[in-house]
Amino acid sequence: MSIFKTFGVNASGMTAERFRMDIISQNVANANTTRTEEGTPYRRKVVTFQERTQDFASFGTIFKRARGMDIGDGVKATGIHEDQSDLIMVYDPSHPDANDDGYVLYPNVNIVTEMTNMIDAERAYQANATAFTASKTIAMKGLDIGKSV
Repeated sequence: MSIFKTFGVNASGMTAERFRMDIISQNVANANTTRTEEGTPYRRKVVTFQERTQDFASFGTIFKRARGMDIGDGVKATGIHEDQSDLIMVYDPSHPDANDDGYVLYPNVNIVTEMTNMIDAERAYQANATAFTASKTIAMKGLDIGKSV
């Protein structure tokens, strides 16, 4: 793997985790939204990731993949999906969105889960940033060695 490929892999990881943090923040901000533009309660959103691959493949790349030695090209977000788990029903007859029985449907957002996911995304981002910095340091040391020869 070239040193420049590592920059791309780490940068894609940081971009994906930043996007994941944006979606988690949106979930937290809408944890009590009982009516969206569609008239339904907000549903928790989840980001899905996939390995980023090149559109073309050389013989060497195909051979490495077949032997299980291909490193990969990073990660990309493939979509945002709504969590289809049950909404939370709370008895609150004074709420404007209460049904005839006095129950209100609240979003399926659990703040503890979202904060745990936020910490996970932050740590993954930090790991990619650290790896990026290490790759940059290696490249700079290589240039210094080449300069001194």
